[in-house]
Amino acid sequence: MDNIVFLFDVDNTLIDNDRIQGDLEAHLAETYGEATRDRYWAIYEERFATLGYADYLGAVERCRQEAIDDPRLLGIANWLIDYPFAERLYPGALEAVSHVRQWGRVVVLSDGDAVYQPRKVDRSGLWSAFDGEILIFVHKEKELDIVERLYPARRYVVIDDKLRILSAVKSVWGERVATVFPRQGRYANDAKALETYPPADVAIGEIRDIVTLDRDTFSP
Repeated sequence: MDNIVFLFDVDNTLIDNDRIQGDLEAHLAETYGEATRDRYWAIYEERFATLGYADYLGAVERCRQEAIDDPRLLGIANWLIDYPFAERLYPGALEAVSHVRQWGRVVVLSDGDAVYQPRKVDRSGLWSAFDGEILIFVHKEKELDIVERLYPARRYVVIDDKLRILSAVKSVWGERVATVFPRQGRYANDAKALETYPPADVAIGEIRDIVTLDRDTFSP
């Protein structure tokens, strides 16, 4: 059993996913037209509401089915898979991971599908940075028993840009977990979420600010 395990989210915590989505939106409009762009995002939102995770590749397949006579749409998948994710790491993200590694094991704990999200983690360099310690679930806050079984620890630290997730984890692990809330990305600055959920144990402006914290910050 580890004394402490640090669990890092990926999208908008270590990687600027808002910027990736902006790049995708621009690419769709410029390459396939605004109508295809709008239809893709409509399908994406529909699938997100149904499945509970961002199904980028599933939205591509649905777009293709609706326009089966347009072979150009196959290129959307190539763009997604080959995207330079390493260029979208937040400044200081890897340094933040290295900083807390001196006190405990570091693990990725991310939401996502079983194809696109692992690709993102790998091509961004995070797979290597975390030595392959990668967990990806559809709803990670519902799989904490699996996290405990794979990474038993006396204490956990969860770093995530969503107060909803941090609150859910806190309700299960209680004083066994310290929650860290980097205020970056659209979810972290959503006014409704900030009013709805209790504050995290620790709030920082950006992920790189973790290097200013000491071990006592994460103690009960």
